Amino acid sequence: MQLLSSRRWRAAAATAVVLGLVLTGCSSEDSFSYTPPDQVDASLPDDTVAAMQTAVDNALTASGASGAIVGVWVPWSGSWVAAAGTQDKEGGAELTTDMSFRIADVTRLMTCDVLYALADEGTVELDAKVPTYVSGVADMTDVTLLDLCNGTSGAGSSEETAKAAWINTPERVWAPLELAGYGLGRARVAPHTTFRDSDAGYLLLGLALERATGMTARELIAEYVTEPLGLTQTELPTPQAAPPVPEPAMNGHYMSAVEGGFNCAAPVDITTLSSSSGFTDSGVVSTITDLGRYAQAEAAQALRTKEEPARFGSPLPVSDTAASWFQATGGAYLVGSMVGQHGWTPGYATAAYSDPATGFTVAVVLNDSTAGALFAQQLSWELAAIASKAPAASGQTAPDFGLPFTAEQYHQATTDAALPCVAPAEE
Repeated sequence: MQLLSSRRWRAAAATAVVLGLVLTGCSSEDSFSYTPPDQVDASLPDDTVAAMQTAVDNALTASGASGAIVGVWVPWSGSWVAAAGTQDKEGGAELTTDMSFRIADVTRLMTCDVLYALADEGTVELDAKVPTYVSGVADMTDVTLLDLCNGTSGAGSSEETAKAAWINTPERVWAPLELAGYGLGRARVAPHTTFRDSDAGYLLLGLALERATGMTARELIAEYVTEPLGLTQTELPTPQAAPPVPEPAMNGHYMSAVEGGFNCAAPVDITTLSSSSGFTDSGVVSTITDLGRYAQAEAAQALRTKEEPARFGSPLPVSDTAASWFQATGGAYLVGSMVGQHGWTPGYATAAYSDPATGFTVAVVLNDSTAGALFAQQLSWELAAIASKAPAASGQTAPDFGLPFTAEQYHQATTDAALPCVAPAEE
C-alpha cells in the first residue's frame, strides 16, 4: 500500500474492522437477533485506498481540522478503517482508530429508534400529540411524536442562538425544554408536509419519551439501541461535562473567527462538554467501528419488531433546491439508496451512511466543527463514491449498486468550500 506523505496515517488491520457479527440477545419484549451482511475479511484494493486517502487529506486541508477517523466497509470487496493526523495542530499524539468522539446528529436516528420500539411494543402511539407528554408546548397540539422524528413539526432550530453558549460555557448543564425553547421561539412552518432541520424537535422527542416511560434518555438508548446491537463503545453520557468516553478520546476543536477568515493555527479545544448540549439530538458518543456497525443495522432497520409503518417509506425533499435523490424522514437523510445522517456538535463533524440492500457502509469524523457538518457530509459522500466502484474480491460478485453523484463532484465541492485561514492581527 502506498501511503500519502502529506498526512500521518494509521490503519486498523482488516481482521479487526469487519462488521459481520451475529448479534443475539434479549430486547424489552422478544428475543432479538441480527445477522449483518457477509463482509469480505480483507483490505480494500490499494488504488481505492489511495484515492480515499487523497479525499481525507483534502477534507482536512479545507476544514482546518487536525485529524480524521474514517471507516469504509464494502461487503463484496473489503474494508478500510484509518486515522489521519494528530490530536491538535501543534503536533500532539497521532490519532488512532479506537478513539471515541461525539457522533452529533447521528443521535437523531437512535432517538427515533426508541420511538419506533416503544410504538411497536404499544407503549406510545406514533400519532400521539406532543403536549400529551411535554408541558409548556400548548401551541403544538397539532404536532405528533412522529412529526418530531420526521422533521415535520414545523419548529425551528436552537443552534443559531445556543451555539455561543455551548462554546463559551461547555460545562453548562441544559434542561432539554430550555434548550429546545430557542428553536420553538422561531417562526414556524406548517407541520406534517415540509421537512425542516430542527434540533429542537429531537430534544422534545427525547423529553417526551422520557416522560412516557419514566426512564432517562440514556437508559432508553441503552435498552433499545446499543445493548441489542452490541455497541459496547456507544452511549449517551451523563450530563456532567467530560471528554468522550471510553478512553482514548479524540480531541474536538473549533477555530476562532478573525477579520477575513479563521485563526486556523490555534484552534480552541472543546473536548470537554456536557452531553446535555446535544441530549437526544446530538449527544451520543461512539467509536468509528461501533458507528459503522450501527449505521449498517440502522439502514436495514434491524431493531424493528414490526414491518409497518415503514419508517423510511415516505421521504420528503430536504429543501426546494436539493437534488431529487437527497430526501429526509424518520430521523434520517436518504442519499440515493443510502440511509444515514450527518451533523456537527461542538468539536466534531460526523457522518454515517449505509445501503440497506448490500450493507455498504461509510462513517467519518473530523475533529473540528467550525464549518458545521459540511465537510463531514461531503467527505462521506466522496468516500462512498470512490468505494462503490471497488472491484469484487476473489470469489465474490459485485452487486448492482451505484450512487447518483461522483467522487470528483464532492472533491471539488470540498476544495471550493475551504475555510480561509488568516493570521490574527497583533495587538
